[in-house]
Amino acid sequence: MRGLVVKNTGSWYTVRTDDDQLLDCKIKGNFRLKGIRSTNPVAVGDHVTVFRPQGESGGAFITEIEDRRNYIIRKSINLSKQSHIIAANVDQAMLIVTVANPETSTTFIDRFLASAEAYRVPVILIFNKTDLLDDDLRRYQQMMVQLYETIGYQCMQVSAETGEGIHALLTLLKGKITLLSGNSGVGKSTLINRLVPGANLRTAEISDAHNMGMHTTTFSEMIEVPLSCLPQEEGDEGTSPTYLIDTPGIKGFGTFDMEPEEISGYFKEIFHFSKDCRFSNCTHTHEPGCAVLQALENHYIAQSRYQSYLSMLQDKEEGKYRAAY
Repeated sequence: MRGLVVKNTGSWYTVRTDDDQLLDCKIKGNFRLKGIRSTNPVAVGDHVTVFRPQGESGGAFITEIEDRRNYIIRKSINLSKQSHIIAANVDQAMLIVTVANPETSTTFIDRFLASAEAYRVPVILIFNKTDLLDDDLRRYQQMMVQLYETIGYQCMQVSAETGEGIHALLTLLKGKITLLSGNSGVGKSTLINRLVPGANLRTAEISDAHNMGMHTTTFSEMIEVPLSCLPQEEGDEGTSPTYLIDTPGIKGFGTFDMEPEEISGYFKEIFHFSKDCRFSNCTHTHEPGCAVLQALENHYIAQSRYQSYLSMLQDKEEGKYRAAY
């Protein structure tokens, strides 16, 4: 029996089968012996083969994963030699960020973008909580938007609280499987509740002590967006189902399985200038004739982006998880 993994609680997986049953499944005993170095060998979005023993009421077993066309992955926080797959087989990712209450660091944004580039997942940056910004913060947010749009990333400014920008966001979601990710406290659950009335996801207040979000989503889950919630156009009858993948908020984004010489390729603007470096194996840190360092000096590359690149190089040298800062 074939199905789609729509929920992962850590020990159980909920699979929607091709005949629209929802089955609670576990992994077959020997499944973990296939060399998958991951804290979660099966991820939400995986297409799997399910076996349910006849005459047993103890649930079903996942016996096989189909090849993934892409996925978003990060280093496991507690097990540095293992990865954690956030979601698989997605059409796009939306990274929810906030410039205040709490502030999302550019390092975190850049690490997420680089990891998405590595696994061929398009990303849209969603700047949430615009209703809370004063004039200075609005100008700062606009500078951030301009930076990332210049690099080539689509950005949207929304408010899950007031509904600003929600209609345009729904248009981008239609007919796609979209991963939603971001730091704790950026309003991801509130945004999903606005996009899918009736989802009823739990939300929490920001901690006054640390201006950090508190985790309210504790597992990954795929949520179907009803057609009635989406902007309607002629011919929508044939539109593919629309899904959101909700994921627990994350405080840091440790990169996984990237060689130092590959990292510059995951920063679009650094890769662009690197073609003109004198040496083909240039690390863009000290070499003479480095076109990237020249572009940095001429302000064609943002200092924040270059610092994020350096921090990812240090990941490999130190061999450990690094939290965003």
